This record gives sequence, structure tokens and C-alpha cells, in this order.
Amino acid sequence: MAEGEEPRKVSSLRGGEDNVDIKVRVISVEPPKTIHTQRGDRTISEAIVGDETGRVKLTAWGKQAGKLEEGQAVELKGAWTTVYRGQVQLNIGSRGSIEKIEDSEVPKPEDIPETTPKAETAPGQGRGGFRRSYGRRPSGGRRYRPSGEGEEGGEEEGEEGF
Repeated sequence: MAEGEEPRKVSSLRGGEDNVDIKVRVISVEPPKTIHTQRGDRTISEAIVGDETGRVKLTAWGKQAGKLEEGQAVELKGAWTTVYRGQVQLNIGSRGSIEKIEDSEVPKPEDIPETTPKAETAPGQGRGGFRRSYGRRPSGGRRYRPSGEGEEGGEEEGEEGF
């Protein structure tokens, strides 16, 4: 976070944001799993994280998968947001980091409200919107494919080492 910059809050997250830094508590976490995408097999782990303003689903991609533990207080740096099935989601991949922080910097799980951020796209932001991706149809025609179509939450471009 830049000096003097206010920390982000879950309630302020919108779809299509890049380089998000946010302090959250890990409420629940699933073990890593392998998913099949058009770009090959990917390792992910999913968690619910939150702060005093609400909760959000977090997908940790690649080397970040499996780094979170239930109850941890962490700061995510370099995360990005997507919208999947009408819900804003956080994502963290190899270009981001997960750092443990003091327990007192975020509320206890029981003090985190059940609310989730509105699924709006941030003005002028790229992720979560439409991205040109030309795929061949059986008829040989081309089509546009919205980012994340058919994949939960989308994925980070250029992720390597999975």
C-alpha cells in the first residue's frame, strides 16, 4: 500500500480491479485442488475471508494455494477481483503475496458480518469484463468469450509453474 493510502475494505471491492491490497481474516479454507481449464490443469484453493465490512470468496492460484489457514490474519498484496455468478471474488496468484499480520489488525471471525460486496465492475478496470478470446466453433466461425466463462472466477493471465 502506498504511504498515506487508506486500506481497502471488503465492502469497497468491485469486479475488475487489479493490484488490490487488503487486510482480512481467513474465516474458512478448503484444501488445494486441481481444476481443468482451457489453459491446462491449475491448482487452486478457495477460502472465505472478511473484515469489519463483510466477507468475500478468495481463490488462491498456483503457488499461493494451500498457504492460508483458518483463523489467520493476513494482508493480501497484488490481488485482483472478478465477478462470478453475480458475486465479487478476490484472487491471488504468483504476482501477489500473502503476508501474516497482527491478529489485532482485523476482527475475529464472529465479528465479521455476513454481507458481501455488490457485483459491480469498477470504472475503467479490465478484469471481470469482456476480454477478446477467439475460439473456433465447430462451424469454423469465431466468437467472443467473456473472461471466466465456464471457469469459476477466471484466472490470472500469465500464471506459470502449475
